[in-house]
Amino acid sequence: MDAAAPNLSSPADPSSVPVVQIEGLRKVYRTGFWMNRRIESLKGVSLTVNQGETFGLLGPNGAGKTTLLKLLLGILRPSSGSGRLLGEALGHQPSRQRIGYLPENAYLHDSLTGWEFLKFTAGLFQIPARVQRQRIPELLDLVGLDQSAARKKQMKQYSKGMLQRVGMAQALINDPDLVFLDEPMSGLDPLGRVQIRQIIERLKAQGKTIFFNSHVLGDVEQICDRVAILANGQIRCIGSLDELLGDADHYQVQGRGGDLALLNHWLTPFEAQGNQWSGSLEKDPKDFLSSLELMGGELISLSRARPTLEAFFVEQLQPGNAAPSNDSNSL
Repeated sequence: MDAAAPNLSSPADPSSVPVVQIEGLRKVYRTGFWMNRRIESLKGVSLTVNQGETFGLLGPNGAGKTTLLKLLLGILRPSSGSGRLLGEALGHQPSRQRIGYLPENAYLHDSLTGWEFLKFTAGLFQIPARVQRQRIPELLDLVGLDQSAARKKQMKQYSKGMLQRVGMAQALINDPDLVFLDEPMSGLDPLGRVQIRQIIERLKAQGKTIFFNSHVLGDVEQICDRVAILANGQIRCIGSLDELLGDADHYQVQGRGGDLALLNHWLTPFEAQGNQWSGSLEKDPKDFLSSLELMGGELISLSRARPTLEAFFVEQLQPGNAAPSNDSNSL
């Protein structure tokens, strides 16, 4: 694989509706005693996310991921560039009713119980009380938070994982069309990560659009339609996993026994040494495994030949591949 991946900007499905559109988005912070120096956090970021997509934004700490989310949500103003969410310009107030957001370090009113906090959040969206009575228990079940604890315990007594679950529930309280999640797996044990992953998959099945940052690359690889890598304020690459990592239906196989002549037709290239053999499979592994069983062969290992997302991510951030650094420049 080449050291630098192509900058693929085309959407996964050209017929779908753009939900997130940004073009040349820049953010410059002024700093120093005389405010005469600048840090360019984002350097002309452009991307499109379509309706129903699960989009993962990856990058090291300080890459500009959270800054980008805050610009999209209207929390910060861009220095230049433009963008649209749900067809409206960034910062459009009415469209926020259709957006959910989980910050990386959410500030939750720790003197409230989880239930009280969700009621408070629902009130901000002017959700009727009768809807709240149904919606809040459903969300607590969805995020795996005990309803008794949510009703009785103040959030100052919650573990980090419990707080993350409450935060996820408040991000969904308004049944949003577009959900922004900043490090949604943060602080969760393996079971909690699985639950959050299942929630995201359920939202996708409902036609929601999910845009999230994460350092848990294994989870991203399982649930994202497309990903982008952001480094030093610039998009390094963007595309589907097949576009970035290679064909998903390419496998490396090792085994022993069976009909070597027939195996030679399945595997290219095919290598055999004594009773053991190996090769590359470019067809459906289910059909191959069925054929291997019929010929009396034994499988030792079968794995995708393409690199993992983690390996690709690390490769993109090597010194020779990195985008220019965010040095401060005099104004």
